[in-house]
Amino acid sequence: MESKWIKAMYRVLYLSPVAPRPRHEELFADMVRAHKWPETEARVACLPAHVGQFNHVEFRSYEALVTPDLIRGVRAASREGFDACVIGCFYDTAVLEAREISGEMIVTAPCEASCDIAATLSNRFGIIVGRQKWVNQMQKTVHRLGHGDRLTGFYAVGLGVTDFQTDHGLTRRCLMETADRAVNRDHAEALILGCTMEIGFHKDLERMFGVPVIDPSSAAFMRAQYFARLKQRSGLKPSRKWSCEAPPEDEMQTLDVFEQPPFFGNEINIPAQGNRQ
Repeated sequence: MESKWIKAMYRVLYLSPVAPRPRHEELFADMVRAHKWPETEARVACLPAHVGQFNHVEFRSYEALVTPDLIRGVRAASREGFDACVIGCFYDTAVLEAREISGEMIVTAPCEASCDIAATLSNRFGIIVGRQKWVNQMQKTVHRLGHGDRLTGFYAVGLGVTDFQTDHGLTRRCLMETADRAVNRDHAEALILGCTMEIGFHKDLERMFGVPVIDPSSAAFMRAQYFARLKQRSGLKPSRKWSCEAPPEDEMQTLDVFEQPPFFGNEINIPAQGNRQ
């Protein structure tokens, strides 16, 4: 029987809450290529260059300033027909606000995805973060998600977001030393890397310590891809009842704050390879 190709079934956006910067989008595009299904069409994008040129959102004030463009980007992706979207920051920046206006598109984020996976693979897990500054905000998120009693702790390595990919040798040493404390002192049974810029180091830690190590960017992308599949095949869509109610569409259009392009900065489109039947 002759094979034929069918078009992509799932469309997933990985959206970083930062302005364009060298090699940033390519780093996550490589991750997407490694984890996407043949029938998934993906896009990796960042925010427009006009968004203050933020190259990280370590501070709440930075988060607040990029949030309006994140919301516009999510709404634009929904109207373009994406099935699912990742907001690519371990703070899970504006994920609840984005869900409110995402239409039928599902929105997820790295902390949420990583904690759910770690809780499935272990009873107790630790989260390795860059700076102690991050812990208070991330801890609130983990507790809101219902995983507080599973935490062995947060472990800061003393590196900022932009440091992780600067000197890989230094990053690896810092992560190894900190993982040793989490696993061998505090008995963490799994580890989560608590920043998307820690991408690329989880396999080294798994080999060294013999526990599952979750990379948050790939965890979030795979979760989004899975929910995109559920949406297409089972019809599952975001609730719009009670606390999930969206603003009225005519009101959003009248306000004229959601429709101000450009919605994205650099974009890398990763096509589906097709699916053989």
